[in-house]
Amino acid sequence: MDNLNFGIVGNCRSAALISEKGSIDWFCLPNFNSPSAFAHILDKKGGWFGIVPQEPFTTKQFYIPHTNILVTRFECESGIFEVNDFMPRYHQNDMGYYYAPPDLIRYIKHIEGEVKVSIEFNPQLEYALPHTRVIIENNFIKAYTSDGDYDSLYLYTSLSRKNIIKNQTVTISKDEYLLISYNQKILKQDVERAYLKFERTKVYWLNWAERTTFFKKYNEEIIRSALVLKLLSYQKSGAILAAPTTSLPETIGEVRNWDYRFCWIRDASMVVKLITRLGHYRVAQRYLKFIIDLLPDKGEKMQIMYGINGEKNLYEYELAHMEGYEGSRPVRIGNAAYIQKQNDIYGILMDVILQHFELYSTTLEHSEDLWTIVRNVVKVVEENWEKPDKGIWEIRNEDRHFTFSKVLCWVALDRAVKIARILKQNSYIVPWRAVRDLIKAEIIEQAWSEEKQAFTQAYEVEDMDASVLLMEPYGFIEASDPKYKNTVLAIQKELETDGLMFRYRNKDDFGDPKSAFTICSFWLINSLYKIGHKEEAIEKFNKILSYSNHLGLFSEDIDFKTKRLLGNFPQAYSHLAIIETAINLSGDRISEEEEVLESLL
Repeated sequence: MDNLNFGIVGNCRSAALISEKGSIDWFCLPNFNSPSAFAHILDKKGGWFGIVPQEPFTTKQFYIPHTNILVTRFECESGIFEVNDFMPRYHQNDMGYYYAPPDLIRYIKHIEGEVKVSIEFNPQLEYALPHTRVIIENNFIKAYTSDGDYDSLYLYTSLSRKNIIKNQTVTISKDEYLLISYNQKILKQDVERAYLKFERTKVYWLNWAERTTFFKKYNEEIIRSALVLKLLSYQKSGAILAAPTTSLPETIGEVRNWDYRFCWIRDASMVVKLITRLGHYRVAQRYLKFIIDLLPDKGEKMQIMYGINGEKNLYEYELAHMEGYEGSRPVRIGNAAYIQKQNDIYGILMDVILQHFELYSTTLEHSEDLWTIVRNVVKVVEENWEKPDKGIWEIRNEDRHFTFSKVLCWVALDRAVKIARILKQNSYIVPWRAVRDLIKAEIIEQAWSEEKQAFTQAYEVEDMDASVLLMEPYGFIEASDPKYKNTVLAIQKELETDGLMFRYRNKDDFGDPKSAFTICSFWLINSLYKIGHKEEAIEKFNKILSYSNHLGLFSEDIDFKTKRLLGNFPQAYSHLAIIETAINLSGDRISEEEEVLESLL
C-alpha cells in the first residue's frame, strides 16, 4: 500500500473503508467499536470483500456529489459497471426516527456489455482471532465463528450464492446487489429494495449537505470534510469519534499505533463547535446530552476520553497475531490514554457550552444540567490549573506545565464568567474572573521565553509546540500583539519542514517524532493569515489540499518527504481543521440570494 487510497462509507452507526480497487478492507459490525469483520488493511488474514473482473480492468472512484455514497467504476474490454457502496441512512417516519441498520449495500449498476467477475467474500470475524466458517443457509450466505467468541453476519445477494462461496465467476449483465448485514433480514431482499434504499440514502445526504452553510471559496472541500465529520458522529449516544480505525501507524514500521475509535472530549468538542457554525445544530445538542449523561455525580472527575456508549474503562491490549499496516506492529485495541490527566479538555468543553447558551433557547432542565457541569468544571480547574499534566499530545511519561493546558484552563474560567452573565448568576462572576486573571498573569510570565522571544511548549523549556498557536483563536491574545506574531514565526521556523508541521520536535516516550501532524499545518496557516501573511497562508493551504487522497480525504499524519498519508483515517481533527481554515481564508458566507443563483447556474 503506497497511500491511504480508501473511501469511507457509513451511517452514524459504523463505517467501512473501501480501497480504490473496490475492496472492503476495514469494517466493524454492528458498531464503530465492535470487533472487525474485515481487517485486510491491518493484515491479509484480517479478511476482505472484493469484486474482481476476470480480465484486465481499470477503476475510477468518486463520491456521488454531496453524499457519502462511494462509486467505484470498473472499465473492462468486455463491459463497464459501477459499484455503489453505502450504509443505509434515512428518515423512517415523521417522528424523526432514522433507519440506520448495521448493513452495507453494494449496489452494482450495469453500464454496458457483460463482465465476468469473482466475488471475493472473505470475512474474518472477531479481529480474525477465531476461525470463520462461510455456508449457504436458506436465502443467504452466513459467516460465523466456529470457535471462541460467537459472532456472525449475513450476505444477501441477487448473484449466485453457490458461485460466491465456491469462488467461481458470476456475470454482470444487469443491475445486481450484495448486502452485508449483522442481522438476519425479516423482509425479502431483492434488487428493487436495494435500489430504493440507495435512493433514500442519497436523498438523505443531499438534504444534509444542502443545509450546510455555503462559503464563497473552498466550498467543496468544506462540504466533503463536513460529511466526514457527520459520519464520525454516533447517532445512538451523540459521541463523536476521533477516527473509525485502529493502529494505522504515524510512521511506517514503528510503534505509534493507537486505537482512535473513541470520543475524546477535546476533539469532539472542537468538532461540535465547528459543525454548529455550519448550521448543524442537532449534532451539538446530542453531544451535550452525551456529556450530561456521562457525569451524573457532582464529584465525578471528567476523563479525557470515553467509549462511544459512555464506557469509562478503555483497557488497552494488543492483537499479537496481526502483522499491522505494512508490518507496523503492534495492533492495539483500546487506549490506555483514558487514565491520563489533561487539563485542556475543560476549556474546550466550556467553549462549546458557551456557544450553546449563546445560540439556542433550551429547556430549564437542560440548562440546569449544563450549569451544574459548568460549576463542577470550574471547581476542578481551580484545584488543578497549577499542577502539571500530560498535555494535548498525551505524553505518557513525565508531566509538565504545558502552555496549551494552562491557556485552556484560562479559557474554562473565561467562558464560565460569560455563561454566568448569560444565566444572570452574578455572584460567581467576580471570584471566577479573579482566578481567570491570575492564570493569565502566570502564563504571560512563565511561558514566555526571552531567549526565543516566544511562548514555548511548557514552563522552563525552550521547545516550540504547535498547540501554542491556538492562544489567539481561543481569545487569550490578539493576533496584532507582537508577542503572538513573534510566537507564530518562531514556531514556523522551528517546526516547519518542507511546508508541513511537526507537533513538536523534542523527544517523547517513543523517541523523535518523524511525521507531520496534519492539523498543525492548518493551525500554522490560520495563524499566518491572521498576522497578515495572507498570500503565504493561501499558497500553503492550496498546497496541502493537494496532499489529500484521491477522494479529498486526510489522515492524522503526512510523511514529510513523500507526502503520503499516515495514521488513523479519516481523521476528525484533520477535517475540522480544513473547514476552519477554509472558512477563515474564504471570507464571508454566501447569502441566501447568492446560494439560489449558484444553484441555478
